[in-house]
Amino acid sequence: MNFSRSARSLAQWLLLGGLVGVVCGAASALFLFLLDEATAFRERHPAIVYTLPVAGLVIGALYAKWGQPIRGGNNLVIDTVHEGDRQVPLRMAPMVLVGTVLTHLFGGSAGREGTAVQMGGSLADAIAHRLRVSADTRRELLAAGIAGGFGSVFGTPIAGTVFGLEVVVVGRMGYEALVPALVASVVGDLVTRSLGIVHTVYPTPGALGLSGWVLAKWLVFAVGVAAVAVVFVEGTHRLKRLLEGRVPWLPVRMAVGGLAVVGLWKLAGTDAYLGLGVPTIVRAFVDPALPESAFAWKLLFTAVTLGAGFLGGEVTPLFFIGAALGNVLARLLGLPVDLGAAVGMAALFAAAANTPLALSIMAVELVGASVLPHVAIVATVAYLLTGQRGIYPAQRIARLKHGGPLLARLMPLRELPGEPSTPREPPKPRVPPESSKH
Repeated sequence: MNFSRSARSLAQWLLLGGLVGVVCGAASALFLFLLDEATAFRERHPAIVYTLPVAGLVIGALYAKWGQPIRGGNNLVIDTVHEGDRQVPLRMAPMVLVGTVLTHLFGGSAGREGTAVQMGGSLADAIAHRLRVSADTRRELLAAGIAGGFGSVFGTPIAGTVFGLEVVVVGRMGYEALVPALVASVVGDLVTRSLGIVHTVYPTPGALGLSGWVLAKWLVFAVGVAAVAVVFVEGTHRLKRLLEGRVPWLPVRMAVGGLAVVGLWKLAGTDAYLGLGVPTIVRAFVDPALPESAFAWKLLFTAVTLGAGFLGGEVTPLFFIGAALGNVLARLLGLPVDLGAAVGMAALFAAAANTPLALSIMAVELVGASVLPHVAIVATVAYLLTGQRGIYPAQRIARLKHGGPLLARLMPLRELPGEPSTPREPPKPRVPPESSKH
């Protein structure tokens, strides 16, 4: 009897998770193709960056008119997993895709994961409502959508699986969604690759044995990573609140942000900090002469771009910042530059997003097993040192990282005393599901 129920449950998740994976993989493939085309066009015609303020004005006007229900982005998806009081609007998928591609076309510094997660969450929730599944099954499909989007856009299906489970609640894994998340992430990755998408290949660092002296260096390294993560998280949140307070209308706010990015571009005197910046990430693995200020420039470009309201994610910019920072720290501490870049790349995002397990696995999928155990050590220590903050204020927390009793409820990071608050729409009345069918 138990085996029969388990077999039915597995069959259900193979079907539903596979369906979510197919739509996530196809959406990621389209997104990555358009992103490559936009990046190539900008690199051939760099003068287009001067029009970023105009692009911000247009994108902002479109979002001000039709994008209010989806303005929460990744935080809206996370809130929906916990509250289930409304559907993630299906319009989120096409709008965030177009908005992110335009951000990159005109030179904004943003990433890919936010778009992939939002598309995955939107498409998964559309499937859940179409099939009228139960509230519990719907939450698990949303986690699968997060996993499918993340895993397919980076070509890291196992990291995508763990990310979908780990990102929702800080310090707690949602194992009830493990099977659908794994199916969606693996299928999504297979679909994306089958559609001709080729992911970036990063250099494989050489192996380094762990000793007491090496461990001490990694602890110092982790302190540096945590400090930069805090600067990024606080800087982006505070700049966003400042701009929202001073320039309430989104189109003008994005135009001002675009103007600031253009100014930074001219001041830096290089295109390296525009868009994704993947060539510099790869360079950080092999170039011991990488400018020491590269990570700071990219941090500033990204904070201004995202703080002003442009579309995109944080992962790839944080990969850039982390790899460049890791390159510098490795040179200072006498560690291999390639290993320092690999560890910094993963650990910085792990600390900023409160996902040390997913990013440790992601590092292995991207650069190979030689990055262990170093990345797990640095990611975990940096995660702890960043405190009760993160790039996703909607993440719930049950117990503070430094210990103590369980909180009375799963509390969003945005509501913790002393933490940055992110505006959100007032919740709508909860509508019970139409059926309890699994």
